[in-house]
Amino acid sequence: MKRARIIYNPTAGRELFRKELPKVLERFEQAGYETSAHATVGEGDATNAAEIAVEREYDIVIVAGGDGTINEVVHGIAGSEYRPKLGIIPVGTTNDFARALSIPRDIKKAVDIILKNNAKALDIGKVNDHYFINIAGGGDLTELTYDVPIKLKSAIGQLAYYMKGIEMLPFLRPVSTTIEYDDQIFEGDIMLFLVANTNSVGGFEKLAPDALIDDGYFDLLILKKTNLAEFLRIATAGIRGAHIEDENIIYTQAKRIKVTPKEKMQLNVDGEFGGLLPGEIVNLNKHIQFFVSDEFLAREAEIKNRLLEKRD
Repeated sequence: MKRARIIYNPTAGRELFRKELPKVLERFEQAGYETSAHATVGEGDATNAAEIAVEREYDIVIVAGGDGTINEVVHGIAGSEYRPKLGIIPVGTTNDFARALSIPRDIKKAVDIILKNNAKALDIGKVNDHYFINIAGGGDLTELTYDVPIKLKSAIGQLAYYMKGIEMLPFLRPVSTTIEYDDQIFEGDIMLFLVANTNSVGGFEKLAPDALIDDGYFDLLILKKTNLAEFLRIATAGIRGAHIEDENIIYTQAKRIKVTPKEKMQLNVDGEFGGLLPGEIVNLNKHIQFFVSDEFLAREAEIKNRLLEKRD
């Protein structure tokens, strides 16, 4: 019999998943899985639970939580030779990775996607000792994701980032940085850089509009030194996805990116503090199989067709 292990954050989504757990267990049992569950008890516990699931060679691992819980589970799986397939039930605050895979917040519909058994091998990233699923970045503005209070994000979503960003604007500082990407080098003052694995970054879906999660490439965005007026103009354009042609933006693709700042710069990994740069960011192509939606597959096909048309 196939075996499934559910790793869930009991406090996520106002404990909604905890209440629905008996129904979810029943559905997996009816689908032919011997199913068990683990409720996380603190930071790092999801990683430990995932490592145990790997040791016991579960067929699939289902993560119920937000991006932080998914990231921890990926840390427990990515370094192993045996890697179970991963299913996502998004019950966090921003749920960027689930949004990128077009997995709905509705628990029943998310379970439907997993049980449909439509698994696809997707890329993840690694920088220094940290794995990531969505982004790695640096610069003052990237600190928004862990400076915004969780309660505020839960209450007003994306608006919380806007509010915090406006608060930080007078204090943003450029940092002299060298960024080597594949066979090219950028040297200069930057406001921030983002290495995107998906098109969904901090709840914004158009910052890296051409991002694919299975092509072996990251989408690299570098914002050069700008004044306050220029920054506001670019930020507004970024909401619409109209920023990538701006002369102050470098938007390209790369498999391997090395970032060396000349001053202190924090590393942001999937919205959490990842230590200090320098660091080398590497794409691990098709490293883990995830259960994905039909909508995700359709969007990936659309992006690939659009990119082919651009090259032609």
